Formats: sequence, structure tokens, C-alpha cells
Amino acid sequence: MLVRDLMTTSVKTVSPDSKLAEVASMMCLYRYSGLPVIEKGKLIGIVAEKDVLAQLFPTVDDTMQSMSTIDFERLADEYGHILHLKVRDIMSSRVKTVSPDMHAVKAAVIMAGNRFRRIPVAEGDRLVGMLSLGDVHKALFHRQVSRL
Repeated sequence: MLVRDLMTTSVKTVSPDSKLAEVASMMCLYRYSGLPVIEKGKLIGIVAEKDVLAQLFPTVDDTMQSMSTIDFERLADEYGHILHLKVRDIMSSRVKTVSPDMHAVKAAVIMAGNRFRRIPVAEGDRLVGMLSLGDVHKALFHRQVSRL
């Protein structure tokens, strides 16, 4: 059971110059939890919902002083301000990938170990697909059911 057999190949991507308003819209509308960032045909990063929302989180210093004094309603209202940022401002540029020829369970172990729900599938720096934990789970389930 190889990654190439389970991965999604029609992957929606964004550019590092995409505005967060566009990316957040895709995330909310299509329920994407993260999108690969492509520049000149190369995978250069990934932008996830947690990267967007992290822009609203108080700093560690603020949190250490006192959670009770943080105005969470004000933080929620600041969401509109971050929508003017670009993907390059918040994306993770250290992207872990898996190979299409890797065993799917090994890829799932990598995802679980890094607390990822999905991972880019790449050949070198070229994106060829995405694999999710759900893809692997579904394949394992179907494999077991077919043996009954």
C-alpha cells in the first residue's frame, strides 16, 4: 500500500503572494485545513489554519502575566486585520514531505509523529499530491473489510 495509491493528485495550491483573505475564504468554504504554497512550480511552504489563527494568539509573555487580563473579544475582532497579510508572512517554510513510493503506513506514522492531519507528497521539490490520515485510515479499513 503505497502513498501514490492513496494520495489526492488534484491539489489546490496558493502562491506566497496570495492574500490571506483569499486563502481564509478557501479554507472556510471548502474546509481545507492547509494548503501547499507553490512558487515557480516548486513547493516552498504550507499555510495552515493554525498559522492564520496563531496571528491572533497572545504572546507567551502576555499569557504568563495573566490569562484573566487578556481581552479575547478584542483578539477576535483583530481577525480582519490579518486578512491583509500575504501567505509569505505566515506560512511554514520548513515543509515535511513524503515520497509517492513510501509505504502509506510509514507516512501515517510521520504525520502522527508531527501532529499533522495531512502531508504534501513530493518528488524532489515538485508537489505531486497530498495525503491525509483519513486517506490512510480509509484504505486500511477497506483492506480489512475486503478480507472478511
